[in-house]
Amino acid sequence: MSFVIAAPEMVASAASDLASIGSMIGEANAAAVAPTTGVMAAAEDEVSAAIAALFSSHAQDFQALSAQAAAFHAQFVQVLNTGAGSYVSAEAANASAFTSAFTANPAQTVGQDLTTLINTPFLAATGRPAIGNTCRRAPTFLSRLPKKVFTRHSDLSLTLNRSRTIN
Repeated sequence: MSFVIAAPEMVASAASDLASIGSMIGEANAAAVAPTTGVMAAAEDEVSAAIAALFSSHAQDFQALSAQAAAFHAQFVQVLNTGAGSYVSAEAANASAFTSAFTANPAQTVGQDLTTLINTPFLAATGRPAIGNTCRRAPTFLSRLPKKVFTRHSDLSLTLNRSRTIN
């Protein structure tokens, strides 16, 4: 199992730094457009004109590639900002769920939930809780049985049809 730890402030800071780097690269590319794409031939011969055309062609390819890289860079910065926002909203949702679950006394709430979880099957089977105040009353499952089956005597023993004594 892998765990991801991210500090949204650090992600947002990195996105801001990348955005400023992207803008500096964009300014440098814009400044280089005219000198690189419009290369003048060194002389009036065919070789100089061919070399100038070759350099201009490479400069135009570089500018096209640079525009694609700038678009990718802008998308990357946008994804980083979106990711930082997602982390912040997820942390806020988790924090609000955690605090709303424990607005009352946290130990009491957890204790009550745990006791209810454990006592539910016992209450269904026996009519009395397994944990908690179990000595306050007589077992209720005896009161559910027909009155003719069990009778109480003065010595606090139960008699089943008056033939067998259960202590």
